[in-house]
Amino acid sequence: MMAKGGASPSPGGAGGPAAGNGRLFTVGLVTAWYSSNIGVLLLNKYLLSNYGFKYPIFLTMCHMSACALLSYAAIAWLRVVPMQLVRSRVQLAKIAALSLVFCGSVVSGNVSLRYLPVSFNQAVGATTPFFTAIFAYIMTVKRESWVTYLTLVPVVTGVIIASGGEPSFHLFGFIMCIGATAARALKTVLQGILLSSEGEKLNSMNLLLYMAPIAVIFLLPATIFMEDNVVGITIQLAKKDFTIVWLLLFNSCLAYFVNLTNFLVTKHTSALTLQVLGNAKGAVAVVVSIMIFKNPVSITGMLGYTLTVIGVILYSESKKRSNKP
Repeated sequence: MMAKGGASPSPGGAGGPAAGNGRLFTVGLVTAWYSSNIGVLLLNKYLLSNYGFKYPIFLTMCHMSACALLSYAAIAWLRVVPMQLVRSRVQLAKIAALSLVFCGSVVSGNVSLRYLPVSFNQAVGATTPFFTAIFAYIMTVKRESWVTYLTLVPVVTGVIIASGGEPSFHLFGFIMCIGATAARALKTVLQGILLSSEGEKLNSMNLLLYMAPIAVIFLLPATIFMEDNVVGITIQLAKKDFTIVWLLLFNSCLAYFVNLTNFLVTKHTSALTLQVLGNAKGAVAVVVSIMIFKNPVSITGMLGYTLTVIGVILYSESKKRSNKP
């Protein structure tokens, strides 16, 4: 019963069990997001470099196969999100184009991990805003404020400094890493252009549902022609040490959970929180990878990476301010 002249108290109050459970759920989501992101990165590095499984295209195909199967299970059976249908052949062609760029990004990133330490890989990957701004300008003639472009200077300068101070620098690995970063930025811009109409927009989970099987179709012939007898070699490895099978299965499932947790964190946190967490995630990955793989780092390299991260933070802040009405 409502007290005279007052309002009925809310169950548990503003800071009661419901709010506490909500915070706990968000912390759990962020932890899962960090763990899956950093976990798949480190496991890719271990498989491709330390373990000696030198087949990045096949590894990417395993990732995409798992994403296709688990996406269907999550959407069609578990109903994590409502299924969105592809409405036309034109829309399917647009998704296929995005899938091709997505494949290029993931394969190039995995190739780079064979030659570069995770710490340097993350430093180069932090330059994504630079490439996004370039592609947005070229493809949409979208101009940012001069302050926003100015913030990209420390982003690029930091990577140049980090490259000069990287003890394990490898030119081919660096080129592949730059290619992966540019392709990631290109996919973001293309997605905004190709799937811009209300009837064609897909949430990230449904987009993955359609992109992943198309990616497998692209990657299968590439694997056959560029990584000769990889299936036979993997079977032979499994006969000697079955651990490789569990590593590939776990790694592939983890690749799907990167996408799932990213979607859920985006849904359950604010844009500002996501921005801060995203900037911190790369730094955490760098620290964890150095602790695990014990790769040599230089003060110059770390200063360069720090400068890049500062530039990314300033860029994000400038974008946020310029988008305010």
